Amino acid sequence: MLQLSRRRFVVLGAAAVAASRRSFSSSASSEEMLLNPSAAVAKLERGRVLKAAQEYLLEAPKTITSEPAVRSAGGPHDYFSEADYFWPDPKNPDGPYVNRDGESNPGNFNTHRLLLIRLSLQAPALAAAWLLTHKHEFAEHAAAHLRAWFIEPKTRMNANLQYAQAVHGVTTGRSYGIIDTLHLVEVAQAALVLRKGGALSDSDWQGTRAWFSEYLAWMKTSDPGRKERDAKNNHGTCWLLQAAEFARLTGDEDVIRESRDRLKNELMPTQIAPDGSFPLELARTKPYGYSLFDLDAFGMAAHVLSTSSDNLWTYTLNDGRGLAPCFNFMAPFIANKSSWPYRHDIQYFDDLPVRQPSLLFAGLAYKKLEYLDLWRRLDPDPVVPEVIRNHPIRQPVLWIG
Repeated sequence: MLQLSRRRFVVLGAAAVAASRRSFSSSASSEEMLLNPSAAVAKLERGRVLKAAQEYLLEAPKTITSEPAVRSAGGPHDYFSEADYFWPDPKNPDGPYVNRDGESNPGNFNTHRLLLIRLSLQAPALAAAWLLTHKHEFAEHAAAHLRAWFIEPKTRMNANLQYAQAVHGVTTGRSYGIIDTLHLVEVAQAALVLRKGGALSDSDWQGTRAWFSEYLAWMKTSDPGRKERDAKNNHGTCWLLQAAEFARLTGDEDVIRESRDRLKNELMPTQIAPDGSFPLELARTKPYGYSLFDLDAFGMAAHVLSTSSDNLWTYTLNDGRGLAPCFNFMAPFIANKSSWPYRHDIQYFDDLPVRQPSLLFAGLAYKKLEYLDLWRRLDPDPVVPEVIRNHPIRQPVLWIG
């Protein structure tokens, strides 16, 4: 099942890539995007969105209850994954697994993650297709995914990640696993868009909102949740992005304010260097990929949390550090990866960059045509599973009102 799931993502991704490339000839210019972002992005994205959504209409929702995890310490409704970078110890093959940072073990259980990614590919694409066409069939199928994952007793996922990123012989779950639900950020945005447009019923909205409220409470109060919140690298940024978006869905203004303060007073001071780089990501075995990933998490958090009176795109620390220097630092390396002066990633370096969503929102926030031009040139639909996993924001029409 694991290999089949991986292959299926590749097939769907290839179809979407083909559709997106066909649509480029009629795409909006970067100048149009600055003048009317919503209309221009809709024009650019229409072909790829509708192609993918038409395919997804043919596929029934599928949740973690369809794939039992025999090594999980939890039950059939509990999400389970095993830590990617842990392998059998050559010195003790039957003992606890050991860490090999940056090297994913294909033998570890990640079927639930693949199902979560499937949800994050399909439900937002369907919601985006509804937004572009207002055809009821797209909204209803997106709602069917929400019901299956978050509402229906037989298929719903429990609202916690207590058993995520387990390590054989070491632990039944780790705080780091909370990053897996980064793929729910755009699912939450899809639900918000459908509800705002009157395309989500009261019962579906209330049930979905209740699940995210419960999950956000677990993120805030559980030991794994608090530990992940306090992580000093991209894990802490991804926790904050999730908390911010889930708080928007649930109407939790306290968490939104706390997230805004945390971004300014905790994440920026500890993660951003004076030159705009992310030193904690540069120290990893995948410095390029992790720098892109953290940049996207910061950028999306700024997009979600910024207000007219508190613009996180332009906010700077007393020493000048902020998001603008981060984009100034990374944009040249996105445009020309061969100029990257640091070591190459141990895996998947050749498969990056893709259409980094933060480039779009940074281009709009800073009115930089070069960011928008670069974003438009990049591949919107990667086909490598590991790259898909680290590219959870794929439907910009859902984010530009």
